Amino acid sequence: MSFDGLFTKSMADELKQQLKGGRINKVYQPYKNEIILTIRAAGTNHKLLLSAHPSYARVQLTNESFENPSEPPMFCMLLRKHIEGSILEDLYQIGNDRMIIFEIKGRNEIGDVSYKQLIIEIMGRHSNIILIDKTRNLILDSIKHISFAVNTHRAILPGQPYVFPPEQNKKNPFLANEEDVLRSIDFNAEKLDQQLVNHFAGVSPIFAKEVLYQSGLANRTTVPKTFIKLVNKIKTGDLSPSIITNDGKEAFYLFPLEHLKGEVKEFTSLSEMLDRFYYKKAERDRVKQQGQDIERFITNEKEKNVKKIKKLEATLKEAEKADQFKHYGELLTANLFAVKKGMKEIEVLDYYDESGGMVVIPLDPRKSPSENAQKYFSKYQKAKNAVTITLEQIKKAQEEVAYFDNLLHQVQTASPKDLQEIREELVEGGYLRERQKRNGRKIQNTKPLLDYFQSSDGTEIIVGKNNKQNDYLTNKLAARDEIWLHTKDIPGSHVVIRSKNPSEETILEAAKLAAYFSKARHSSSVPVDFTKVRHVKKPSGAKPGFVIYDHQQTVYVTPDEELVLNLKKN
Repeated sequence: MSFDGLFTKSMADELKQQLKGGRINKVYQPYKNEIILTIRAAGTNHKLLLSAHPSYARVQLTNESFENPSEPPMFCMLLRKHIEGSILEDLYQIGNDRMIIFEIKGRNEIGDVSYKQLIIEIMGRHSNIILIDKTRNLILDSIKHISFAVNTHRAILPGQPYVFPPEQNKKNPFLANEEDVLRSIDFNAEKLDQQLVNHFAGVSPIFAKEVLYQSGLANRTTVPKTFIKLVNKIKTGDLSPSIITNDGKEAFYLFPLEHLKGEVKEFTSLSEMLDRFYYKKAERDRVKQQGQDIERFITNEKEKNVKKIKKLEATLKEAEKADQFKHYGELLTANLFAVKKGMKEIEVLDYYDESGGMVVIPLDPRKSPSENAQKYFSKYQKAKNAVTITLEQIKKAQEEVAYFDNLLHQVQTASPKDLQEIREELVEGGYLRERQKRNGRKIQNTKPLLDYFQSSDGTEIIVGKNNKQNDYLTNKLAARDEIWLHTKDIPGSHVVIRSKNPSEETILEAAKLAAYFSKARHSSSVPVDFTKVRHVKKPSGAKPGFVIYDHQQTVYVTPDEELVLNLKKN
């Protein structure tokens, strides 16, 4: 784990330097397991993120934007009651565990000074955020409730005394010397890295592996020296927060990890690094949970149309026999004198065949010769009409497949707000029934929430990430002479440069945004068309987000997530 006890110690130091003595002005709970505190300290507003997410638990300052629910959850309301307007007197780590305590001083309802503690426990799926009345050591509430039935050591419930997690009785690495390290390791046993983890508090497998790697030949001399050297880097704050990327997998730590052998990107602070590392990860996880039903619905609709196309193509193949029916009718008409009622078939000369071949024509013995001929002409006419109808149905089904394929891409890259707009679009299209709030009122449609970016030369670029946003951006918001971009023949976002004559650099940056917010996000050399908005048209009756355009030029770009982050406007 990257967010180990050593990382927690460094994060607590970073936060203390910026937040100690600050005032908690606002409390938000944008998602089930996350709290945002707006803290005013040293003349600056800071956003502190406390996350008890089972996969992405952490503490950090953040520059990310979060959409808050219209009705705050109960835990958020309780935090507002007890700590809004209070002073953050101190914050510190407990031992070398993944726990940080925030000491908060405020006033209660009658104006008396009160002391609270907000504790964040970063323990994977057991992570929690707990508010405590410090004077009585009583839990006021927590973001997750844990009963004695789940944890026999302690209950995390309102009214219960707060009990720290069980001590592991490990050595403090910051107080150790080389001799202590040496006494903790049995070099005749295996798994030296696991031995370091077992004996020293806050040491994770990723740190222990780095110690062994940097030790080179691991022995009684090199391992203790390297261990103390790396611990001292953390102790003295000699950090280089880094994200290491190797074969598409990312890891982060307090300094570059040589044993991972990947591309290293360094950051100026731990919080900045975590913003970059967790960019959209937790959001995508939330969208995946919230959007399972809608993604399943879209997938089913797409598959239904794929199957429909196969059946229609079989019908079309059958309808293509129309010419044969006409052929049989004409041959029967020419040979009516030879046909007798009751015959099941007749063999006649095929005068269309230059070689003078014979052809056997099936007959209905219950019908007269002329009725049999008329039957084939009737089947010919039906088959001929069926071809036209079937081709129209195939075209419509193919459009539906393309539409749902585009929606699937949008769901897979959506934010929670985007997901709501996609649901609204399906309701408006008659695919889903309209949802209602618990009080019986319909959910009100709001103006689409677009994404805003700024190019290197300061030009604004706007991106729509679903069909409602695309329609609004292209058909209502954008001016006629501004520049519109879209990936060529690939599902993706509409992008608009808010300039009549943007620089070549801005066009390329906007094209990279278009490629990034498309189905070709992980491809290279992606074709992106651009033209003036005046040349983009929405055909009458077209699906949401669908347009046609001309006078376009094409550039080829490779999507760059780093560029997206750098251009993003908060």
